[in-house]
Amino acid sequence: MTTLRLGTREFGVDDRAVMAIINRTPDSFFDQGAHVDLAAAMSAVDLAVEQGAAIVDVGGVKAGPGEPVERDEEIRRTAAFVAAVRRRHPSLVISVDTWRAEVGRAVCEAGADLLNDAWQGFDPGLAVVAGEFGAGLVCSHAGGLPPRTDPHRVAYDDVVAEVVATVTGLAERAVSVGVRRDGVLIDAAHDFGKNTYHSLEVTRRLDELVATGWPVLVAVSNKKFLGETLDADKDNRLEATLAATALCAWAGGRVFRAHQVAATRRVLDTVSSIAGTRPPAVSRRALA
Repeated sequence: MTTLRLGTREFGVDDRAVMAIINRTPDSFFDQGAHVDLAAAMSAVDLAVEQGAAIVDVGGVKAGPGEPVERDEEIRRTAAFVAAVRRRHPSLVISVDTWRAEVGRAVCEAGADLLNDAWQGFDPGLAVVAGEFGAGLVCSHAGGLPPRTDPHRVAYDDVVAEVVATVTGLAERAVSVGVRRDGVLIDAAHDFGKNTYHSLEVTRRLDELVATGWPVLVAVSNKKFLGETLDADKDNRLEATLAATALCAWAGGRVFRAHQVAATRRVLDTVSSIAGTRPPAVSRRALA
């Protein structure tokens, strides 16, 4: 495993970084449009940084089915905001969740450091844009589905083998078109092209993704597979999210996309201390 370089930041093999979710969409499944307003979105970024996020992931289109969002509208929701965040937080890693090359170009021109493609390279031009601008790229598995499509009776002989083959192939293709090798992450993309059993298996076997050597992005925060695991609605999935986060961190995940930044940061710090790569914040007990 190698150092991950995004923007001006470097993340070593023992670092576990939090990527805060900032959705500029009126129909986001979790926050229901809380960050559509520019001031509210910027306040959310400020709070995320204060709570320990090293990366923010800005989204302009809801992941699941919903009202159509054209390219220009997605750019309107994201590019100017990226530029504003860059001015306010010069060293913060700014990611944009998009599958469109044209959007990728606009946000990279505005200062984005990472393009988070959750849709398995649906637009192959996105990787070309990342290479052109020196930006990082997330390579994900979505079961070959088009963007904003829910899976239906999806089946795999071995879901983890399918995920590994897909994301490593996309990662090597990204490098071949100019993306820096130390700027590529892979993501199993829990829920995307998968049922709950698939997402649980990917979580259980995350070490197989880590073993590829590519840095692994973990995006489990409040997702539907955790809701089905506990029969819990979106507002009651925190414990499940943190349990999955801890397991994935122990398995070697490097970046963790999260709605609840402070809780996620504390879990990751605890895992790092148990692993012996982070000293306790204080150590007084039984030493006096």
